[in-house]
Amino acid sequence: MRPSAQDAHRAVRVELADIVRAHAPALLASTRLAGVQYRALRAIERCPTAALGGQISRCDRCGETHYVYHSCRNRHCPKCQTLAKERWLAARRAELLPVAYFHLVFTLPHELNPLAQGNPRLIYELLFASASATLLEFGRNPRWAGGEIAATLVLHTWGQTLTQHLHVHALVASGALGADGQWVAPRRGFLFPVKALSKVFRGKFLAALSRAFAQDRLRVKGSTAALAEPSARRGLLATLRAKPWVVYAKHTLCGPEQVLDYLGRYVQRVAISNERLLELDEGSVRFAWRDRAQGNRRKTMRLAADQFLERFLLHVLPSGFMRIRHYGLLANRHKRNRLAQARAALNTCAPAPVPLESVAAFCQRVLEIDIHRCPACRIGTLHLIGTLAPQFLYRARPP
Repeated sequence: MRPSAQDAHRAVRVELADIVRAHAPALLASTRLAGVQYRALRAIERCPTAALGGQISRCDRCGETHYVYHSCRNRHCPKCQTLAKERWLAARRAELLPVAYFHLVFTLPHELNPLAQGNPRLIYELLFASASATLLEFGRNPRWAGGEIAATLVLHTWGQTLTQHLHVHALVASGALGADGQWVAPRRGFLFPVKALSKVFRGKFLAALSRAFAQDRLRVKGSTAALAEPSARRGLLATLRAKPWVVYAKHTLCGPEQVLDYLGRYVQRVAISNERLLELDEGSVRFAWRDRAQGNRRKTMRLAADQFLERFLLHVLPSGFMRIRHYGLLANRHKRNRLAQARAALNTCAPAPVPLESVAAFCQRVLEIDIHRCPACRIGTLHLIGTLAPQFLYRARPP
């Protein structure tokens, strides 16, 4: 039986690197990119190729020579996140408490998207600060917990179709460590009331945004040039204040492994994975997405290649920006002591330290691949015989 056209397309695997190699030159010739966006494209384009250097190995049985090229390790590359995610989760395993966990999502209105495009670092910082301050304030309120919570926040900037959707995911332990050293569990079967959270979150963010306007910390040009006028700024703040903001609380998670599995879906993610890419032709990209409004229904979308890349670049983070942050008991300054106090209150011991997993052990466990085994004869062992130096050949940036 002859394969269908759809099966034939699926047989040819499309990767983000293919799209970048084919269509980034035209985008670079017509669009001025930020340095971090340009570096992300160059890293994805070269990962893993001879341009990044690598290692040369030879099989001690069949004599076959193999070349393994280095990865770019850029945090926006879909091929470089699996090992980073596994190592991050291993570190978090030692910080989990034996309680249920809640997953909350703090979302910014889409009216702020143009402002975020010109001021990503500032808007993302305000989002983190407002969401974390809201959670900590509710945690310290005796009406709800009356103590210090343990929270991890992860920034996401995208929706399923790569449009801007600015939000942070918060994973929060159920309860708080009281000032008397006792663990205070939620008394009402839920963590905090989401309607009250939404109002406080909105108030804190808009107060911070108003201060940023007053201090002229926001760049306003292009689509946001009108905000140079005080009346336009007041109008934007009034519009944002008048509409409801969304804080969504998801179901409770029980057990450390379930929490880690759930958390693994949100950390070290990029805007789109290679698995969602379906087809690349001369001028367009087709990819899969989930329509949450229709019961998580799977759909496909086709975009012009330059539009696809422009949407992807919206989600390249500012240089050095930390997209995963910890608060309360997990804040770095006092984390060891406070976690020890929380475990004592919960009558549990700290888990045994887990040594850092090697790349070879990771590939064997997760990918079921022995990287030392010869892929040609599948019997011999590969031995390093040389290295390849990286080729620092950068395409000139457009003026």
